[in-house]
Amino acid sequence: MTKKSKINSILEKVLERICVPEEDIKKINDSLRDFLKKLSMEIKKKKISAEVFVGGSLAKRTMINKGSYDVDIFIRFDRKYKDSELSELTKKILIAARPKRESKDILRVHGSRDYFCIKVTDKITLELIPVKKIRNPKEAENITDLSYSHVRYIKKSFKSNRKKLLDDVMLAKAFCYANKCYGAESYIKGFSGYGLELLVYHYKGFLKFLRAISKRDSKIVIDIEKKYKNKNQVLMDINAAKLQSPIILVDPTYKQRNVLAGLSEETLKKFQIKTKKFLKNPSIKEFELKKLDLEETKKNAKRKKYEFISLEAKTSKQKGDIAGSKLLKFYNHLGDEAKKYFEIKSRDFEYDEKYKKGKTARFFFVVKKKKEILIKGPSLKQKEHVKKFKAKNKSTFIRRGRIYSKNKINFTLKKFIKDWKIKNKRQMKEMRISWLEIKD
Repeated sequence: MTKKSKINSILEKVLERICVPEEDIKKINDSLRDFLKKLSMEIKKKKISAEVFVGGSLAKRTMINKGSYDVDIFIRFDRKYKDSELSELTKKILIAARPKRESKDILRVHGSRDYFCIKVTDKITLELIPVKKIRNPKEAENITDLSYSHVRYIKKSFKSNRKKLLDDVMLAKAFCYANKCYGAESYIKGFSGYGLELLVYHYKGFLKFLRAISKRDSKIVIDIEKKYKNKNQVLMDINAAKLQSPIILVDPTYKQRNVLAGLSEETLKKFQIKTKKFLKNPSIKEFELKKLDLEETKKNAKRKKYEFISLEAKTSKQKGDIAGSKLLKFYNHLGDEAKKYFEIKSRDFEYDEKYKKGKTARFFFVVKKKKEILIKGPSLKQKEHVKKFKAKNKSTFIRRGRIYSKNKINFTLKKFIKDWKIKNKRQMKEMRISWLEIKD
């Protein structure tokens, strides 16, 4: 079997797995039909100038089977309403449209504009998002205000070769999801769904997209609709804060926006490693989500005589992007603290909204103890401080008018974290970490 036929065979099998089953589509549509009808009735009854539309991957036919489904429902409010009113109006409509016994199932998600989640079944969650009905993208007060335009653009652009492009978008989403590169959330800093749809469309397919990105060695600028004359004009016009990402993808519906502004260099490099691996040695395993294999990691660490430690941290913040980003920030900070005394051989972080109510992250470190560390002391002119430094550190020496000490590391990472936790309770509280537990 040639490599080409092997890849095609793998992609066919993946598509069979990730396509949403017909029975699930029927359940989603059944859930939506009654709910949308009730929403529209309440909007009319309350004389609110708004309309409802279904957006996201369901509307664009790019939804993949991940075991559960999030369905985006947008309420487009007239521009006469203030931005600060939209979430409260949505809540008012939603509570009226739901039976009283089910109102407790409504979860308010805080963000730049609050939205609401309703878990209909174990598999289906409806997300109700308030947006403004805008005539021009410049009128958008929130990124979600562009959602209607995004759905229209993708539907229009995918008219030609529709089946192939939709399949390739689903493959791109599945590949990124399996390799933890899918999602613009700040704890992932990956590819958004809309971003992947545009990239697949631009490169004319999934494999062409992978090949192009795998070869990338500098900033990529993509302007599908040629909104600008050249690359330099793109870099001049888009807000500098939105140009930090390694790929600049001009939004075809609003040229001042970089669709991939949330993509980090670190995530893209991880994605490139995975794409090169798949293209060189195609395997269906590259489409399978890898969970932290702590036992295997522990065995490998022991074999190499390194120290292994796994931990869990919990935040007091709301699950989702807010909790994930707080936990990731803490994990990175703890890693930086450990680096002062240990060589970190490997480490990983995992946050899952479904794990422990979406407030807990799991992570591990594999380290090798440093033999000694150099501690910089005060200037010799500061006699009192020098005296204290000598009392605290046994092996000291002078270099260029300053005192230094070389200290041996005689403690484990486990001991270091236990002590750090006691000494830094206040800092943990400031970082919104409610507890830190050593699991192994």
